[in-house]
Amino acid sequence: GEASYDLSAYEDVLVLGGGNAASQVARALESVLGDRLDGGIVITDDPVETERVTVLPGDHPVPSERGVDSTRQLLDRAEQADEYTLILGVITGGGSALMPAPAGGLGLQDLVETTDQLLHSGAPIQDINAVRKHLSALKGGRLAAAAAPATTVALVLSDVVGNHLDVIASGPLVPDPTTYADAQAVLDRFDLSVPQ
Repeated sequence: GEASYDLSAYEDVLVLGGGNAASQVARALESVLGDRLDGGIVITDDPVETERVTVLPGDHPVPSERGVDSTRQLLDRAEQADEYTLILGVITGGGSALMPAPAGGLGLQDLVETTDQLLHSGAPIQDINAVRKHLSALKGGRLAAAAAPATTVALVLSDVVGNHLDVIASGPLVPDPTTYADAQAVLDRFDLSVPQ
């Protein structure tokens, strides 16, 4: 947008995020920022070579164990950020599946079964991601929360009609306007029988 950031105000500048095009965006940021970029992590299923940003694997459209492992590393790196860190949050289409982070007592298989049912239900992406956000330790603004008190700037490439930031990759860097009741309503409306 119209915002600008003075990089001299930060000790570290990191790229964190994921999606189908995340490594391409990371490489472009490396070419612009050069030595001022201190590294980071992106998760993708379409890797390209980068110099400073670590590219980790994930799977799309159904989450995988390697995606869970990669997302755990991404969240750990976000939690290390402090008030002197600028995070360039790269979020592109496909991020919901590529960055699985089962919340609470959920496991990967719970996410896989629920995702599979949602994808075959005919539900629109807004409804699918309303459910996925409430099953995740990363989605629905939780990546931004993990990075606090760092300054986080979201660089989003949309694959969603209407470009709703909370829907693209299930909005890991923006507030979640949906509730648990909204997620349950989606499951009820499409008569889905997901893991308890």
